[in-house]
Amino acid sequence: MRTLFHKLALGAGVGIVALGTGFVPSMAQAAEVNVYSARHYDTDDALYQNFTKQTGIKVNLIEAKADQLIERIKAEGQNSPADLLITVDAGRLVRAEEAGVLQPIKSEVLEKAIPANLRDPQGHWFGLSTRARVIIYAKDRVKPTDISTYEDLADPKWKGKLAIRSSTNIYNQSLVGSMLAAHGPEKTLEWSKGVVANLARAPKGGDRDQIRAVAAGEADIAVSNTYYLGQMINGKPEDQEAASKVGVIFPNQDGRGTHVNISGAGVVKTAPNKENAIKFLEYLTTAEAQQYFAEGNYEYPAVPGVAWNDTLKSWGEFKQDKLNADVFAMNNTKALQITDQAGWK
Repeated sequence: MRTLFHKLALGAGVGIVALGTGFVPSMAQAAEVNVYSARHYDTDDALYQNFTKQTGIKVNLIEAKADQLIERIKAEGQNSPADLLITVDAGRLVRAEEAGVLQPIKSEVLEKAIPANLRDPQGHWFGLSTRARVIIYAKDRVKPTDISTYEDLADPKWKGKLAIRSSTNIYNQSLVGSMLAAHGPEKTLEWSKGVVANLARAPKGGDRDQIRAVAAGEADIAVSNTYYLGQMINGKPEDQEAASKVGVIFPNQDGRGTHVNISGAGVVKTAPNKENAIKFLEYLTTAEAQQYFAEGNYEYPAVPGVAWNDTLKSWGEFKQDKLNADVFAMNNTKALQITDQAGWK
């Protein structure tokens, strides 16, 4: 059973408060693994518990936002108890890699299970689940044949009809990073300006808010990660109602495919329980663990052949962009510069 720590908003003074009399960070102990996670999904609890049942290795968990965890590991230095960093978006995993807090590992299990485009070429991190960044449309005002690519989001016919969150959001930075890989900086800047020109409102809120804007008639199209819509379809009655009014378009099916991002993990450079961390990573690629990602949070399994959740199945199969996640993640800084230049707030 894991020991849960309080989720802190860590500031300049890095610290953490334990709840109860549980885990106290320590150096290597044979039967434990210390996980720093930015995934805040209750369904992940079953993953930790099942791993412990199968291996006898106790999972000690610290939760916070990704950037806070990276800074915490850096501040702890050689004395950090962290073995594994789990977070969402390849951009954050690359930040951790560039901060020097991850180490490359070799694992035949991981390399066989995880497709090459969903892991770092040097083995610093591995994708564990995927989420597609799709176009959401109003069923009563838009035909699914009216828009088919990310490039179409900049078409003037959508002027005043697009809802999308801030360019500072890392999901959008990674999307723009994939556009950079496909088109280069000049065309990506032109596209970004077109997106800004088509906004129905100033960017605000998260992906669910963009979906709600379409359902409420504030916009006709929006951009969102698939798992947010999955949560709404299976969520509160008001979210179910909003979700019933929108449809899903997987962009660029006749070209490079739909942009997919990852939730993933890497072994910390100073991990005191490195072998246990690798064992846990390998467990997360098993069919059992992958099924939890699929069923618990409406994510696509990273391992091919694992069954999808029924909600995901209802949207149909789609062609994925096979661009390595490391490429679009490395483009994040340039992507933000371009969107700033375009006036995308």
